[in-house]
Amino acid sequence: MMLYLAQTTGEPTGGVAGWAFDVIDALGGLGVWVLTALDSLVFGALPVDVLLPLIGYTASQGAINIGVAIVCAAAGVVAGSLVQYTLGARLGRDRARALLVKVPGIKPESVDRAEAWFARHGAKAVLFGRMLPVVRPLISIPAGVERMPLPKFVLLSSIGSLIWNAILLGSGYLLGENWHRVVDTMGYVPYVLLGALAVGVPLFLRRRNRRRKNAATANVETNTSG
Repeated sequence: MMLYLAQTTGEPTGGVAGWAFDVIDALGGLGVWVLTALDSLVFGALPVDVLLPLIGYTASQGAINIGVAIVCAAAGVVAGSLVQYTLGARLGRDRARALLVKVPGIKPESVDRAEAWFARHGAKAVLFGRMLPVVRPLISIPAGVERMPLPKFVLLSSIGSLIWNAILLGSGYLLGENWHRVVDTMGYVPYVLLGALAVGVPLFLRRRNRRRKNAATANVETNTSG
């Protein structure tokens, strides 16, 4: 597959990209899982936001099944995030923060931003945080520190990761040879998506509450008339 990838993408297969394709070549969908799991474990140090659109493009050329790639990518993120969650739960806030700021590339303000995001939004921070570049690599730590219920953490991490990885892989798949345009514009995608969710979620909750209120009123009227 490695030669096939090089021929179909026209991209250099050295460096991190070459290593990533070597892993996928050897392991298939499991290789995508390894790639995203490692990215989570090393706090976003791998350029997965660039590699996944490229992998999506190779999927359009038959190198890998796009559905398998999306599911495996999300599963890898969740696996790596569980390690981070455990780290936060075991070390606590102060020791976890002291460890994080020693990691090359992680700035203290990034850690503070992830903590503030979780403190402000709670469970929603885990869901939406999977789509924000600055917050995504670190959001699992405060979730572990605060001992967020593990089933809820896994569920929200899975949903958020599926959405974001589907956007990256699917965009590369649909754009074909223009997959690199995803890289040029993806900085705006999380905020557009969050804006849509910010509008859509309240509307959904409002309609649901209205239906419940109408149903409750109907039940009261039925009981009264009976």
